[in-house]
Amino acid sequence: MEVANEIMVRGIVVGVFQENCWVVGNRRTGEAICIDPGDQPEEILALARDMGVTIKLIANSHAHIDHVLGVKGVHAATGADFLLHHQDLDLLRDGFRMSAARFGLDPGQQPPDPAAFVEDGDTVEVAGLQLKAITTPGHTPGSVSYYTEGMLFSGDTLFRGSIGRTDMPGGSFEQEMQSICDRLLKLPEDTVVMPGHMDETTIKFETKHNPFVLEYKIRRGEL
Repeated sequence: MEVANEIMVRGIVVGVFQENCWVVGNRRTGEAICIDPGDQPEEILALARDMGVTIKLIANSHAHIDHVLGVKGVHAATGADFLLHHQDLDLLRDGFRMSAARFGLDPGQQPPDPAAFVEDGDTVEVAGLQLKAITTPGHTPGSVSYYTEGMLFSGDTLFRGSIGRTDMPGGSFEQEMQSICDRLLKLPEDTVVMPGHMDETTIKFETKHNPFVLEYKIRRGEL
């Protein structure tokens, strides 16, 4: 997908959890940001090569295992700094080990600690490309969405016609709905939403048709 003359984005579905990893790059500078390398780092790196870009940053929406299994491999191959919100650091460290044991996954894929933490309103950038970090807690305490050029990378906060689950440790339905309704749905309605699982959608579609959004707005007296 080409967003502007220089900006392009492609996604790849990786791992047993069928997670969407996104590579956003600048055609002119050849630099890219990888969002949520959830597994299969070799395939992610091959995608970047096919795009003609080099991954310079890894920006994660959150630290659940299905979004971080590929971080170590991409980091080792590229030297790209790994970014995460500080409230998901314990989940990255301890949650990974517990989840790896639970699902029989390789504990050797434990990601490194982040090189830096992402905060609300931060600009995450490489040459010719900027993403705005929007904190969207609820799915995890440190969930972050990234916005640029009419695109929103929503992680597991907002899906097409659905939302991320909130029944895991650190999850909060109320926080997630506030994040969606008070933050994400305030973006331009033609914004394309690229989630961590399943199909793309738009802010307009979710505002009008997402049943969780409609029910929450009715409860708040907004509909």
